[in-house]
Amino acid sequence: MVTIWKFTKFVFILIILVALTWVVLANYSVIFSKTVVGEVISVEKVEVPVALMARADSVTSKVFTFAVAIREEKTGEIFTSISEERQWAVVQPGQCAEAIYLPYPPWDLTKRGTFFGARYTRLYDCPAKAQSIEVPTTTPTPAVETK
Repeated sequence: MVTIWKFTKFVFILIILVALTWVVLANYSVIFSKTVVGEVISVEKVEVPVALMARADSVTSKVFTFAVAIREEKTGEIFTSISEERQWAVVQPGQCAEAIYLPYPPWDLTKRGTFFGARYTRLYDCPAKAQSIEVPTTTPTPAVETK
C-alpha cells in the first residue's frame, strides 16, 4: 500500500511539473516580454505584395503590418520589432511611446534575441519637445460691433 501511495505521489508531482513546463513554454513571449519607453524613431508600414485573388482571411493580418523602432530613454538602445496592430498607423516618428515587445523564444534559433508583436500601451509627446512648444498666453480680444 505504501508503494502505491509513493507511486501516486510521484505521478501527481510529475503531472504538475509537466503542466508548469508546458505553461512556461507556451507563454514564453508573454512571461519574458520587455517594456520599452522612449522616442519612436521610425514606424513604417510593410507593404506586402498581394494578389487580388487571395482570400480575405489569409491577407487581413498581413495588410496591417508595421515595422517599429523605439530608442529607449535610459540606455539609448534602439529596439526594433514587427507588429500587426493597426494602432501603429497613428504613431509618428518623434513621439514618445511605451510599448511591450515580445521576444522570440530561445529555441527558435534563427530569430533568437529579436522581438515580434510590439504593442504600444501609451503614446505621448516627448517631454523635451513638449517644453519647446509655445502656448499662446494672450487672450483674444472680443469682436467690436459696428453699426
